[in-house]
Amino acid sequence: MTASEASPDTIDARQLAQDLKPFHRPRVWRSSIELAITLVPFVALYAAMLLALDAGYWLALVGTPLAGLLLLRLFIIQHDCGHGSFFKRRATNDWVGRALGVLTLTPYDCWRRSHALHHAATGNLDARGFGDVDTLTVREFCESSRWQRAFYRAYRHPLVLMGLGPAYLFLLRHRLPIGLMTAGSIYWVSAMVTNLVIAAILFGLIWTFGFATVALVFFPVLLTAASMGVWLFYIQHQFEDAVWDKREDWSFHHAALAGSTYLDLPSVLRWFTGNIGIHHVHHLASRIPFYRLPEVLREFPALTEVNRYTTRQAFKPLLLALWCEDERRLVTFSEAKRRVAARG
Repeated sequence: MTASEASPDTIDARQLAQDLKPFHRPRVWRSSIELAITLVPFVALYAAMLLALDAGYWLALVGTPLAGLLLLRLFIIQHDCGHGSFFKRRATNDWVGRALGVLTLTPYDCWRRSHALHHAATGNLDARGFGDVDTLTVREFCESSRWQRAFYRAYRHPLVLMGLGPAYLFLLRHRLPIGLMTAGSIYWVSAMVTNLVIAAILFGLIWTFGFATVALVFFPVLLTAASMGVWLFYIQHQFEDAVWDKREDWSFHHAALAGSTYLDLPSVLRWFTGNIGIHHVHHLASRIPFYRLPEVLREFPALTEVNRYTTRQAFKPLLLALWCEDERRLVTFSEAKRRVAARG
C-alpha cells in the first residue's frame, strides 16, 4: 500500500498493532538521556529566571515560552511513564512519573488511571467522560435545557478551551482525584502527597524570592505548557473525520487508528512535544516510547497520510463542537443548527 492510498479503512488496525510490538521495547540509556536533556535545562532556566527577576531584570521573562515548552516535554515523559513505556521496570516508570507530577502539577496515579480509561474508550459514545474533551451529539445538544446548551457553548468556545480550561485543569481540578473519589485510597494519596510537595516547594521559593517574583515565573510557565498541551490533546481527537460509535459497533483498534490524528509538526516542535503528534500510532500501541514513534513512520510510511494535519490546519477544528450521528462527523454549532432546521 502506498502512502496516498492509506486510510483507516484500508489498514488492518488489529494486525498493525501486532506488527508494532517490536517497537515496544524502551532503551533505558535513551530514556535516561531524554529525561536529563529535558529536566536539567528546565530547572536551570527556571532558576535563572527567578534569580534574574529577583535582581530586577525583567528581561528574564522572555524565557517563559522556552521554559513552558520544556515543562510540556516533561509532561510527555510523565505520560510515557504512565503507559509503562519509558523504562523497562514498572517501579522506575512510576517513581519518575510521580516526581515529574510535582513539576507538572499532575498527581501521577490519578492521571495514569483516568488516561488509561481514555485510551480504553476513545471513540466510544457510551463511555465518554474520562480524560477527554466533553463532546455531545447533535441530538443530545438539542434535547438539553437552555442553560445546559449555554454552558456547553461556553465550554466549547476556543478561548475557554485554550485559556480558562488549562488554568482550571492544572491549578484546581488536579488538586483532587475528580472522577476517582471512591475508586480507592491510592488516588487520594496521590493527589494529597503531590499537593503537599508542590506547596512545600512553592513555600521555599516564595520565602527565598518573594511572592511576586515566584508568581511571575510560576504562572506564565505553567499556563504556557498547559495551553499548548490542551491544544495538542484537542486536535488529537477532535477533528472533522473523527470516529465515534455506540458500544455495539465500536472497535478498539479501529477507533484508536481512525479516531486519532497525525499532527505533522515542524521538527523543533516535534522535539518539544515528544512526538505526541504521531497520536494515531500512540493510541494503537501505547507501549511505544515517544522517541521510537518516528521509527514506526519510517517502517510504515502509509501511516504518514492517515488523518494528517499540519500546524496550519490544526486550528480550524477548534470550531467543531458536536458529533453528527447522521453524517458521522464533527460539526460546528452553526452547521448543526442548519441541519436541524432543514429536517423541520
